[in-house]
Amino acid sequence: MKYHTHVADCRSGVGPAMCCRVETRPTGTASRPHLAYLALGSNLDGPAAQVKSAMAALDALPHTRVLNCSSLYRSAPVGYLDQPDFINAVVQVETGLAPHTLLDAMLELEQTRGRMREFTNAPRTLDLDLLLYDDRMLHEHGLTIPHPQMHRRAFVLQPLLEIAPDCVIPGVGAAAEAARQCADQRLEKII
Repeated sequence: MKYHTHVADCRSGVGPAMCCRVETRPTGTASRPHLAYLALGSNLDGPAAQVKSAMAALDALPHTRVLNCSSLYRSAPVGYLDQPDFINAVVQVETGLAPHTLLDAMLELEQTRGRMREFTNAPRTLDLDLLLYDDRMLHEHGLTIPHPQMHRRAFVLQPLLEIAPDCVIPGVGAAAEAARQCADQRLEKII
């Protein structure tokens, strides 16, 4: 059974916080749920609507439900600066999908929303990143957990801290401390 009402609840910043620590099986799905945090961003084709729609699409993934969503934030582009500002958010999901399977589903969502990878840091209709998966550290071809740049990006840390104020980034430390190091990055809470 899917819990689509969680997406409606979490858009207002209200939702349960849960923690789950279990071992991952190497197959596509796991028998018990895992807690993951995903970053969402967009700066093309109605960015706020793109992010909200992606929240609902993530909740509709098999063996996955959105537990909590941050507010939406506006941030300046990173790297390639000649493009519109981004709308960003972070969601907390409970999933039975293994990390690579979850990432594959996220990449498919990006593609169905018209994501083009023309060059590094190009404008995009939807950008989804797997930030954290339980308290795991993983470095494999195509997937690094925690996300290797998350502790340097205010547009990830502020929304993350909104829904998980005591979050610890494995191998880095407290997300709140990392956010203090990013205090000079422009970020505006919009919803």
